[in-house]
Amino acid sequence: MLNISHNQLNKTVALETYSSFRKVLHKNHSKWFSRFIGVFAIVGILILFLPWTQNVSGNGFVTTLTPDQRPQTIQSQIPGRIEKWYVKEGDFVQKGDTILFISEIKNEYQDPELVARTNQQRDAKSRSVVSYQEKIKALENQAAALGNERSLKLSQAKNKLAQAKLKVTSDSIDLEAAKTNNIIAQRQYDRTQTLQEEGLKAMTDVEAKRLKLQETQAKLISQQNSLLASRNEVLNANLEISRISAEYGDKIAKSLSEKYTAESNQYDTEAQVSKLNNQATNYRMRNELYYVTAPQDGYINKAIRGGIGETFKEGERLVGIMPANYDLAVETYVDPIDLPLMHLGEEVRIQFDGWPAIFFSGWPNASFGTYGGKIVAVETFISENGKFRILIAPDDSEGIWPQNVRVGSGAYTIALLEDVPIWYELWRRLNGFPPNYYQPDGTQTTKDQKK
Repeated sequence: MLNISHNQLNKTVALETYSSFRKVLHKNHSKWFSRFIGVFAIVGILILFLPWTQNVSGNGFVTTLTPDQRPQTIQSQIPGRIEKWYVKEGDFVQKGDTILFISEIKNEYQDPELVARTNQQRDAKSRSVVSYQEKIKALENQAAALGNERSLKLSQAKNKLAQAKLKVTSDSIDLEAAKTNNIIAQRQYDRTQTLQEEGLKAMTDVEAKRLKLQETQAKLISQQNSLLASRNEVLNANLEISRISAEYGDKIAKSLSEKYTAESNQYDTEAQVSKLNNQATNYRMRNELYYVTAPQDGYINKAIRGGIGETFKEGERLVGIMPANYDLAVETYVDPIDLPLMHLGEEVRIQFDGWPAIFFSGWPNASFGTYGGKIVAVETFISENGKFRILIAPDDSEGIWPQNVRVGSGAYTIALLEDVPIWYELWRRLNGFPPNYYQPDGTQTTKDQKK
């Protein structure tokens, strides 16, 4: 009653006359209520001392144990146009089975005889390599012949030089003899003239000696000319040797230059042959890519690009496939504060979406419909959702997981930690403290390992 009226109902109406008032305000009710409160308090206190299993929970989904067993999409390494489908969604394919056939859309690859024409270009270049090799051999033979001819010419010129030097020596000796004859003739002439002046020789003797002196002088001059000519022949022989060396050196250098040019052309042609071989191989492998095949045994999930004549780019997803053979695992996420409590081999209880379960997080022994697992991988870098990824595999010591669980189904995971009293767990949660840090059996901290 808000007492907004001056007419007080409790003064005008007697509540004791009603049976409901007598039942509610009975004196025994308060006694039973006090007993109930006392029993409830005692039971509550006892419950606080019951054991409670600390745990770290997380939401995840079903995946596969290894990356090659997970659903994947099939892409084409080259752009193209869809020409024919060989499968439909839901079909089972084996590794290497053809899924679809595509055709080329780039102009430079549309020639159906592209591989054959490239092989013809390669063969032509290969024959050019052989021609260059033969030319190199011919130039090597030419250089060798020029070298031999130069040796012969030099030998001939050296022989002429030796002859000229010997002739110089001979002419020098003849010159000395002519000088000696000239001196003797001069002396004889002088003596004969002296005797003629004394009247001991006739004038004819003087004239004979003068004639002989003139002859010896003429021979001396002639011998000097011969000596100069011989020396000039020596100079000419030296010049001839130098000329021959220069001439044949130029010819040999020219031949070697042509040889090196031919070798350069040969190497360039060999590089072109190698390039054409590479192109032919690439074209042949590209032709094999026109047939998109299954990378492994599995089921065709969905045709991402459908129809006939539809074009696509390289690397674009065409069809999804689910491997036929796979090992189930659960991928879940935990908060960063709980990451130090996660260890390899840690026991985890899993509740799958769609599978009925009665689950008590603090009393795993009283739970039904959950399945056991063990942690096999702990991610060391935080994910995009701000949590760390944990991979859980089936526990071989417990029952197998449901056969009809599919990859991608939801899963709720609980990692079991230490057993603590309920009052401690309530106190921890009220204060926002993390679960007790501990090491599972068989592991040691880094500090202990260093010791």
